[in-house]
Amino acid sequence: MTHQIKYFLIITVILIQVGYSQVTDKIEISGNKVFSTTEILRWSGLRKGLQFTPALVDTGLSRISLNLALLGYHHPDFDGTTYQVSEDTSSANILININEGEPTYINEIYFVKSDSLLETSIIKSLDFVKEQIFIKEALEIQINNILNEFENSGYPFINVIIRSVDIFKDSVDDKYYSDVYLEVVKGFESNIDKIEIRGNTSTKDYVIVRELRIERGEKYSQKLIEEFPKRLNRLRFFEPVSVPGFYLNAQNEGVLLIDVKERQTNNFDGIIGYIPPRNDNEKGYLTGLVNISLRNLFGTGRAAAFRWQQFDRNSQDLEVKYLEPWLLGYPFNINLSLYQRRQDTTYVQRKIEGGLEYLATEDISASVFVSSETVIPTEQEVPRFTVFNSSVLTSGISFRIDTRDDPFSPTTGLLFNTAYSLSRKKINGPADFITPALKTNIDLQRFTVSLNLYFEIFKRQILAFGLNGMELRGSDFENSDLFRLGGTMSLRGYREQQFLGNRIFWSNFEFRSLLTQRSYAFLFLDTGYYLRKEEPERLILKQEEFKIGYGLGLSLETGLGILAVSFALGQGDSFSDGKIHFGIINEF
Repeated sequence: MTHQIKYFLIITVILIQVGYSQVTDKIEISGNKVFSTTEILRWSGLRKGLQFTPALVDTGLSRISLNLALLGYHHPDFDGTTYQVSEDTSSANILININEGEPTYINEIYFVKSDSLLETSIIKSLDFVKEQIFIKEALEIQINNILNEFENSGYPFINVIIRSVDIFKDSVDDKYYSDVYLEVVKGFESNIDKIEIRGNTSTKDYVIVRELRIERGEKYSQKLIEEFPKRLNRLRFFEPVSVPGFYLNAQNEGVLLIDVKERQTNNFDGIIGYIPPRNDNEKGYLTGLVNISLRNLFGTGRAAAFRWQQFDRNSQDLEVKYLEPWLLGYPFNINLSLYQRRQDTTYVQRKIEGGLEYLATEDISASVFVSSETVIPTEQEVPRFTVFNSSVLTSGISFRIDTRDDPFSPTTGLLFNTAYSLSRKKINGPADFITPALKTNIDLQRFTVSLNLYFEIFKRQILAFGLNGMELRGSDFENSDLFRLGGTMSLRGYREQQFLGNRIFWSNFEFRSLLTQRSYAFLFLDTGYYLRKEEPERLILKQEEFKIGYGLGLSLETGLGILAVSFALGQGDSFSDGKIHFGIINEF
């Protein structure tokens, strides 16, 4: 008997499936006045080709009702909805007739078990939603905004709960209204009493705390805490920092918990080659680049850098830098540098510079600086003019705004720099070339400005755009005074410092695709302009050109630092003329 019942049930199920084996052929929507047919069809989940059963229609209507309710329409009417099976029973058409009904408006907002002071503040913030259509998501967004305000005012654990919603129809105006009942759980009002740091094996705790610019006992603010990763990332000592945690310990003290992971801060970038002599009268020489950057000496935030670059047999750069951060615990940085350039067989240029930077806020800083520079021409067997023996005293100011979320691979924000300097230049010789008409005391003014913008247009897809300009003004200047354009840091597709000008401009446009948080592939387009003004008395003709460079590249985070590699073509170059720019990005 049991087996007979089992077989009967199986046959019944098969017959039901055969009876309703139609395929949905068409769905028609009618009667709708408020929402579009496309919206209603999307809400229903019905589409052509679905296996048809009567339950499919009920499911579609339930989905439509749910979406209407979320938008404040709680009383729809589906009278007249039906379905039609084709004569051959192979397909079915669904006909949905819908009347969205009248919307439900918010009448009053009541509170249960809540602090009266908080109620007053929240009610004031929710006043504008009264008499509006009761859209659950809009109300939740407004409540979330209120929560954010309280979180930024010392209540990290506050919560607002929608306990119930009472919907009724007013007999006077024949409209639907709702009373909303909320419960506010405020939690403890909290301060940041302690700061706990984990993961810093080298960096001192005080270096991290001073960068946060927060005092122990300060009132809790979620907005402020969400700013901390950006501030710590600018130190360039750590892997991308996450938003700190916050908890109350057994003594009800608020503890800010910061987790960091240190990265390599001492970088070495170098390549050295040997150029053998071409004949017996020459000697071979070394060429190449050595770049050493020590970003976090002894975990104190101090920094030092050394760079040596040999361009050819007679041209060489040497540079040493040092940074002393937060002088005596105050927001002042001291920068010192020594620079020497030997240019061909024409001159040697030496420059000593010192600067004092005031860290006004975490985003804004201003500096004053002073430098002393000398240019010494190389003695020639046959006297001829190259450059004057000169000494220069320079003073200036600069201003900086940095709102980038990460200094290595920013996705949002900007970096703005501008500076002005005045140089007093004194011509000391050679005596053979100093004429009565020559000005031996010259004033030179330098103006520089740069702006870099970053936008995340899609997830992990970044647009980076930079504009840079420099201008030198004065009655007279030499090659050692001019700005240099070309190469990795300005106009790619050309040799390093290929062009000289008293006025230069360049722009960089990049489309970046993030591979990791600090590694990305990019396409770029660079433009550059330089002007060397005419000086007839020195037989110097005006030189002016506009150049374009373009290509592609990779910026990779490695154990040694950020390695940037790009292949670039200059204006009119063939593929075989392309230039490869690569190196560890200077992090000083």
